Amino acid sequence: MKKNLLVILVLAFALLLSACGSAAAPAEEAAPAEEMPAEEIPAEPFKVAIIMPSSITDLAFSQSMYDALVAVQEEMGGESAMEIVYSEGMFVVDDAAAAIRDYASEGYDLIIAHGSQYGSSLQEIAPDFPTTSFAWGTTLNTFKDEGINNVFAYEANSQEGGYVNGVMAASLSKSGVIGVVGPIQAGDADLYVKGFVAGAKSVNPDVEVNVNWIGSFSDVALAAEAANTHIGAGADVLTGTAQMVPGAIGVAEENGALWFGTQASQTSLAEDIVVANQVYDWTVVLDEMLANIKNGVYGGEAYTITLANGGLVMDYNSAFDLPADVKAAADAAVEGIIDGSIEIPVE
Repeated sequence: MKKNLLVILVLAFALLLSACGSAAAPAEEAAPAEEMPAEEIPAEPFKVAIIMPSSITDLAFSQSMYDALVAVQEEMGGESAMEIVYSEGMFVVDDAAAAIRDYASEGYDLIIAHGSQYGSSLQEIAPDFPTTSFAWGTTLNTFKDEGINNVFAYEANSQEGGYVNGVMAASLSKSGVIGVVGPIQAGDADLYVKGFVAGAKSVNPDVEVNVNWIGSFSDVALAAEAANTHIGAGADVLTGTAQMVPGAIGVAEENGALWFGTQASQTSLAEDIVVANQVYDWTVVLDEMLANIKNGVYGGEAYTITLANGGLVMDYNSAFDLPADVKAAADAAVEGIIDGSIEIPVE
């Protein structure tokens, strides 16, 4: 009996030890979690949309702005820094207006309506998107006087390079007759022609400069027809402005007439007869515009490109054997325009 009682006590003691051993140990204090660095959210690219009346390869007005945008994009660091989209061939104003509104609705930061025909569209659309910047040219009207504060404007003092081209044209003409193929008598086209005529007359007051306004910026066939008319009238030098000029350049090349370009370099179309080009470098405008937008200024300022600020560049065709005295006269004209000693009548 005592033996059984002893066994029972031993078993009970063993069970007690087992129960104590299985008790949960106090939890260790959790180590503080390491702070994970917040992921850097990449900055959204600055978004630019441009609406153009012609092609980005027109060797004239539209290409001059598109090339400038690409140059600024490269300066900023590429597509990750600036996104560029474009609508080309927007010669129908209503279609352009629809594109402008669509881009604004999609959140583009800057919308460039690259044509003076788009002004009324911006007047209507810009107030609906007060934190979107719009720009148009060529003009100096920002609509600020109408209470619109988010439209920039830009223009080219194209009479300056026009004057320089005119100096060279009159110096090289053997017939004393020069032909000008103009689009519509407005904006930078009108300024260019006035400057060209003034430059030619400064060299030879008796030179005959015939100007033909064809009433279109884009009609290549009409430009060719006008150029043929000038050739028939004895012109041995031609010039013109806007995206229709390839038609006139083709006629000049066929007849051995010299050509002076503007807006963009047109040398590639006819290296044998293109003497020089006035090239628009809109980066001067775009850099200032983007700086303003970065500082919260969405519009209300107008910009002008000139020979002095580098927005107008004289591009001489290295394949053309330009006489030294003619080049010297052109350089002197550039210097005179920049220092103010040459005043170009444009009124």
